[in-house]
Amino acid sequence: MLDDNLKTQLAAYLERVTQPFEMVASLDDGDTSREMRELLTTIQQLRSDKITLRLDGQDARRPSFTLQRIASDSSLRFAGLPLGHEFTSLVLALLWTGGHPPKVEQDLIEQVQALDGDFNFEVYMSLSCHNCPDVVQALSLMAVLNPKIKTTVIEGGAFEKEVTEREVMAVPMVYLNGAVFGAGRMELAEIVAKLDTGAAKREAAKLDAKQAFDVLIVGGGPAGAAAAVYAARKGIRTGLAAERLGGQVNDTLDIDNYISIPHTEGPQFAAALERHVRDYEVDVMNLQRAKALRPASAEGGLVEVEMEGGGVLKAKTVILSTGARWRNMNVPGEDKYRTKGVAYCPHCDGPLYKGKRVAVIGGGNSGVEAAIDLAGLVEHVTVFEFMPQLKADAVLQKKLASLPNVEVILNAQTTEVLGDGAKVTGLAYKDRATEEARQVELAGIFVQIGLLPNTDWLKGAVELSKFGEVIIDARGQTNLPGVFAAGDCTTVPYKQIVIAAGAGATAALSAFDHLIRTSA
Repeated sequence: MLDDNLKTQLAAYLERVTQPFEMVASLDDGDTSREMRELLTTIQQLRSDKITLRLDGQDARRPSFTLQRIASDSSLRFAGLPLGHEFTSLVLALLWTGGHPPKVEQDLIEQVQALDGDFNFEVYMSLSCHNCPDVVQALSLMAVLNPKIKTTVIEGGAFEKEVTEREVMAVPMVYLNGAVFGAGRMELAEIVAKLDTGAAKREAAKLDAKQAFDVLIVGGGPAGAAAAVYAARKGIRTGLAAERLGGQVNDTLDIDNYISIPHTEGPQFAAALERHVRDYEVDVMNLQRAKALRPASAEGGLVEVEMEGGGVLKAKTVILSTGARWRNMNVPGEDKYRTKGVAYCPHCDGPLYKGKRVAVIGGGNSGVEAAIDLAGLVEHVTVFEFMPQLKADAVLQKKLASLPNVEVILNAQTTEVLGDGAKVTGLAYKDRATEEARQVELAGIFVQIGLLPNTDWLKGAVELSKFGEVIIDARGQTNLPGVFAAGDCTTVPYKQIVIAAGAGATAALSAFDHLIRTSA
């Protein structure tokens, strides 16, 4: 189950366990149960003085196992094997259950511990999903910290019947007390905020009380992170407010073109960005979505940024780095069947469509890469491209053409997502060459048609292009004095991580130069 190298690493981690706990397995006669028994036996043998193993569990979901401190009412259960992207989640759960402190702010820990009520969470994940670990780890930690919170982590591939019956068509999918709580990537603070109704008001008051920053960066992707590091190194008061640290990088699987790093994955890169920013004196304000920008009212005045939660941050200069989001098809049925057959992450949700027929909308690099990945999982993939030819790189098109279960339809304009009221059943499209309306039966639709800048909140405040991008000059300056911008939300011609990072550095240096020239 685990090779010698992995066992050595796991043994080193388990040395941090200080409190005894037991693992209780509920098994059957299947191969997954055999593998689970082997995995749990290995864990127990690596730390036999603190960890005990029982094989007499009575849970209806089999195979599954619980982690439970001795003389504690905590309840954390894994149904199926937490391997792949979730192996780290398992290791952290073992450490937290064994008393090792989590790397979480103390006030957030206390907020979790203060939650009152009966919270029974179920989270469905897939082993190839790179967005799932954040949710799994957050809910696992909550179950360890608060005995009123029960968490069950369910690997969809091991419980296909259950996934089908509950119509889980996107992961991570979270249920609370039997009802849908949320879908997609969520952080611990975000989950807690949904449960703690007074959290938003308290957070807004904290933002209002902050002193003005020399530079405030809005957005925490590669551009925002680079801007924060460069600004902080100048010794000026730096703040970074982001809806989610790492930005859209969190949704990227493979990164193979960031110079000096031959290969990494999006979540790892995003985590590295956050670590680098936190190495400096940067006031990081996560889970903060900007609502409005108010320019400085007079010479030497402060720029204000109002957040969705109601708080207002003030700064001498501001750097806008809010990035971009996936573009929607904007056709009937898309919103209705989102997470019920309409998906945007083939790596996360692809395994849920095993043996089914799916479509990919978009023939650029991302669309063709998605089709190639899905072809190894599903029965059949149909690629719909609006233009008369695919736009993907030649090497990707060659690979796509070699796959026997892939069809490409060119000149196709999607007109409607079809469904039965509960899930996707097909797609309607128009042949742009003949104007003929057609339909195809499908179980899933993966949308890969490019990006839209996250600048809706800036309309009327700064000058935007006809595509909604913030117009900047070579220094990252907008039309407003003291307001700069960087990354995918701007008119920079190429939306690439390395370019965004460089633009963030440029904007920070320009902001610093502005402060020097305008300071009294």
